[in-house]
Amino acid sequence: MAEYRRILLDGAEVRVRREGDELVGADGRVVAADTAVHLPPTVPTKIIAVHLNHRSRVEEFMTSLPPAPTYFHKPVSALNAHKGAVVRPERCKYLNYEGEIAIVVGRTTRNVSPHEAGDHIAGYTVGNDFGLHDFRDTDAGSMLRVKGSDTLCPLGPGLVTGWDFRGKRIRTRVNGTVVQDGTTDEMEWDMHYLVADIARTITLHPGDVVLSGTPAGSRPVQPGDLVEVEVEGLGTLVNPIVSGPVPIREDVGAQPTESEEVLSTAFGGDWEFRGVRRPRPFR
Repeated sequence: MAEYRRILLDGAEVRVRREGDELVGADGRVVAADTAVHLPPTVPTKIIAVHLNHRSRVEEFMTSLPPAPTYFHKPVSALNAHKGAVVRPERCKYLNYEGEIAIVVGRTTRNVSPHEAGDHIAGYTVGNDFGLHDFRDTDAGSMLRVKGSDTLCPLGPGLVTGWDFRGKRIRTRVNGTVVQDGTTDEMEWDMHYLVADIARTITLHPGDVVLSGTPAGSRPVQPGDLVEVEVEGLGTLVNPIVSGPVPIREDVGAQPTESEEVLSTAFGGDWEFRGVRRPRPFR
C-alpha cells in the first residue's frame, strides 16, 4: 500500500507521499504530517453517496434495505479536508456526523461489471458525510442542503492505494468517545458493486468520489466538538465543529424545522414522538 496527500507547501498545492510521520514531495521537500496544511486528497467532478448500506444502520432506523442501492449527490463546493472546520450555521441544531469510506475513481468508468470495477478505482480515503438535518423536511428527496451545504464533505487525510476493503473497522469518535463502531463486512453492497452500479448510466471520471455508507450511531454535534473518523488502514480524519457567524436568512426559502422527521433522523430513529415509536421507510 501507499498513501498520497495533497497539501499546501510554501503557498502551492503539492502532492506528497507519506513516509511514516513525514510527507515527502517529488522534489525532495519534507514536511511533518502533523503540521501540514491539508487539502482534500482528490479533486472530483462529482461526489455521489449511497443512502443506506450498513446493516447496523438499517436496524437502528427500524427499516429494511431496498432491493438495490439508492443515492444522492453532494456538490463539490461541500468539499473539506483533514483538520478543516465544519460549520454549523446559526439557527441550525441538528448537524450529524457520518463516518464513512470514500472510493476514489482512477480512470474513466462506464458500463463495467463489479468484477471489473476494482481496476477503475485509484484508492480509498476516509470521509465524513455530515448532514444538516434541520432542512430534512424540505430536502428529504434531494438532500441538497442537508448533505450539500458548505464544509459538509471532509475527506482525508490521504489517498491510499492497494488497500483491501474487506473486514476493515470504521470508528467515529466525538471528543475522544467512540460513537460509531462498525466494519465493512456489514455492508450489503461492497465498493466494487457501488461503482459498477453508478457507472451503468453515469460516467465516472478520475478523481470522482463515491461515499459508501455509515454504520449506526450518527448523532448531532455542537460547535466546539472534535470529530474523528478512523478507518483501519486508511488513517484518521479529524475535523472541529464551529459555529457559522451568519444565521440562515429568514427572508427567503424554507426555514430550519424540528419536526418528527428531523428529530427521528438526527437521533437515529429512536426519537419517541408523543410516546409512540413508529417504523418508517428510509429516504
